[in-house]
Amino acid sequence: MTKPTKPIPQFADEAQERAYWEANDSTVHVDWSQARKVTLPNLKPTTQTISLRLPQHLLDSIKTAANARDVPYQSLIKVWLQEKLHSH
Repeated sequence: MTKPTKPIPQFADEAQERAYWEANDSTVHVDWSQARKVTLPNLKPTTQTISLRLPQHLLDSIKTAANARDVPYQSLIKVWLQEKLHSH
């Protein structure tokens, strides 16, 4: 069952719209019981910083390989990890 909603007003600019939504509840404009979950596949995934201890010679080799490919070494590590995961 959908409940009647009020139309969303037109705003002159973003500041006016922000002020309106800060002072008003969206439930008078939107029937949230009819909302559906959506997937946004083009969003950049969130990342998390980790600490990884590597032997110096291994890190040097990775940096050399990254330099030869003209990519940052951390990006190369991520690509290699992703490739390894997909191969299993």
